[in-house]
Amino acid sequence: MRLAVIDCGTNTFHLLVVDLQPDRSFVQVYKQRQYVRLGQEGLDQIGAAPFQRGLDCLTFFREKMQELGVAKYRAFGTEALRRATNGPDFVQAVKASSGVDIQLIPGDEEARLIHLGVKQAVPVLEGKTLIVDIGGGSVEFIIASEEQVFWAQSFPVGVQVLFSQFQKNDPILPDEIQAIEQYLDEVLKPLHAALRQHETPTLTGASGSFEVVEDMLGREREDPHFAIISLDEFYPIHEKIVHASHEERIKMQGLPPERVELIVVAFVLMDYLLRHAGIKKIITSAYAMKEGMLLEMGN
Repeated sequence: MRLAVIDCGTNTFHLLVVDLQPDRSFVQVYKQRQYVRLGQEGLDQIGAAPFQRGLDCLTFFREKMQELGVAKYRAFGTEALRRATNGPDFVQAVKASSGVDIQLIPGDEEARLIHLGVKQAVPVLEGKTLIVDIGGGSVEFIIASEEQVFWAQSFPVGVQVLFSQFQKNDPILPDEIQAIEQYLDEVLKPLHAALRQHETPTLTGASGSFEVVEDMLGREREDPHFAIISLDEFYPIHEKIVHASHEERIKMQGLPPERVELIVVAFVLMDYLLRHAGIKKIITSAYAMKEGMLLEMGN
């Protein structure tokens, strides 16, 4: 059976099409992402231009699914559509223009599906790990082992939020980094409490921000589904990104043009998490929420 998942995120809309195999695994047929930047003009209301970009993107995704003969699909929306006052209007407009039904899912459901996806990509989660999915509007945190989830919560501290609220200069100023960290200290108090109860020497990153670290290292993955990054590898890239201007970041190898604007606050957030969670190594997962959704669709 041919299945598809559409993920309508704050910055990026994804379409993933797979063929379900007899053993319930799946083979990728088609993958596309478009940087719609739904929250570009603010997360409280979707601006006119992002609104139209979203409609156009989902019309294209619908046509692609029809072309590929998709038998069953699910489309879901996350923080930007949950938060925006005109989020329901967008969902209705998408239904009217393309026929795509978008389901809004809460943050805790995002976290559950991310864990399902990561478990498929990372063969063995040794001990407890902190799984992090950095989105544009929200960030999902899951403390889990191979067998169970101990704690999970979604917080509205995505990169579009941090950028819009705090980064007014480029390169970012030390005072702006300090303001971000003070904000995270306050908002992420439940995470800090959970980390005091659960030792998590490993951070498993399930988002494009972590893929940037990999891409900028310029090495081939030994396994297509995950990679291991040491802190000694992470921090030179962190320093390079955080101290660079927009013009300097545009020229960096391995940094997609679409990520140039928001990547600085992403690295500020990653550094904050590594220090506060006592992380010793980073694992990047090729799978996240979409793959978790596909697993449930196939069962």
